[in-house]
Amino acid sequence: MRLLMLGGTEFVGRAITEDALARGWDVTVFHRGRHAAPGGARAVHGDRTTAAGLAALAATDGTWDAVVDTWSGAPRVVRDAARLLAGRAERYAYVSSASVYRYPGEAGSDESYPVVDGDPDADAVAYPEDKLGGELAVDRAFGAERALHVRAGLILGPYENIGRLPWWLNRVARGGSVLAPGPRDASIQYVDVRDLAAWTLAAVAAGRSGPYNIVCPQGHATMGELLDTCVAVAGAPGAGLVWTPPEAVLAAGIEPWQELPVWLPPGELYDTMHDTSAEKALRAGLRCRSAFDTVADTWGWLQGLGGVAPQRSDRPVVGLGAAKEAAALGG
Repeated sequence: MRLLMLGGTEFVGRAITEDALARGWDVTVFHRGRHAAPGGARAVHGDRTTAAGLAALAATDGTWDAVVDTWSGAPRVVRDAARLLAGRAERYAYVSSASVYRYPGEAGSDESYPVVDGDPDADAVAYPEDKLGGELAVDRAFGAERALHVRAGLILGPYENIGRLPWWLNRVARGGSVLAPGPRDASIQYVDVRDLAAWTLAAVAAGRSGPYNIVCPQGHATMGELLDTCVAVAGAPGAGLVWTPPEAVLAAGIEPWQELPVWLPPGELYDTMHDTSAEKALRAGLRCRSAFDTVADTWGWLQGLGGVAPQRSDRPVVGLGAAKEAAALGG
């Protein structure tokens, strides 16, 4: 298989590139040159948001069995790339997001749930609308039968540059009493970036098209399992989880998801983010590794970086401040 990866040097794109190389695929990575592409890939530099960058992409030799694109900004950028590549690639896989579904979600909803409005010709509006616009841009250029939309939920694992799991790991590594938001047995949904990569490549090789929710099934992991594993692999001596009812967490003025990554209290937002059907993808071969493997491998990667994870400049820094945590714990 010949793969053109648009991006391919950070988080999701890097995981996909590495997996493709491990399969023996011929991989071309088109990127801006800010980070090195994985060894074994052919690197071509260019900024796809500019005329010069598009010209560099157009001048890149070859045809491809598939293109994979993770763009999350203005849909017109996806439009321009897809239009340029429609005659040179068989299929186009766009890593979209479960955020394209209208809020609030419905517990157990699947790919048929209503989506937000999107415009393939638009500049950046908001993340959900931008991702849906990207899907529409790919469909328009390649046709629905040649377009795969990977609607990922929360993505965790090595190379994470958002900071969610790295924050929890570094927090328990500091030790002391750690505020753990309940309920402890609340199911959480996410996908390990490597499982997303493996499914995406297998899906394009199999000629799949249309939207797929890519997230672990309900019951695969709980908030308790995730944080217990963080303590087991990274916790300093004396680190202990202090499980706190969601009502008390909210009363302390702590912001779910942003200050306590991954966690959401029961309610509409929880149903939207942590209760989605992945049955279609599971039937199409999605396999999800254990929470232990995701946490332990992320910790190993993070230690190799001295504990400091990369941070996307276009995303806010997550995590709860020490003083606010102490106050919530009564310290």
